Amino acid sequence: MPSLVWSDALSLSMPVMDATHQEFVDLLAVVEASSDADLLANWHTLLKHTDEHFAREDKWMQDTGFAPGNCHSSQHAVVLTVLKEGATRGAAGDLAPIRQMAQELTLWFPHHAQNMDFGLALHLKSMGYDPETGELSNPDKLPEQAISGCGGSCSDNNSGDRAAA
Repeated sequence: MPSLVWSDALSLSMPVMDATHQEFVDLLAVVEASSDADLLANWHTLLKHTDEHFAREDKWMQDTGFAPGNCHSSQHAVVLTVLKEGATRGAAGDLAPIRQMAQELTLWFPHHAQNMDFGLALHLKSMGYDPETGELSNPDKLPEQAISGCGGSCSDNNSGDRAAA
């Protein structure tokens, strides 16, 4: 049985985000259940999904007033670096790090989704941002200063806190 299973507790009430997050959880479960023979291929599938997933969220943040180096996007970059390191180690025949990383992801993801992504979802909704079309119905609500924090409770400036509220 996978260590992390999709549930309503992970839902952000934003269908496009929830579908992407559910796919991440499902792909992570496949990695956890993989035989050694299938592990690297399944890890690459998870890596490709995660790269696209994070790029999409990073674009949404840029479209709605986040600074390029905000902490949410920075966390995405760190996680992708770790996933790529797992792929490199796996390609060299060392599968143990991938299995450890998969376990760590089952602990990391709920926290990331329920904090950073939750703040992002609130921010997008407050902007009237449609993540599927990129249309912004409330451009007057864009922050005056770029958000360098996470857009939620961990923001390091007032515009980030205001934007997520």
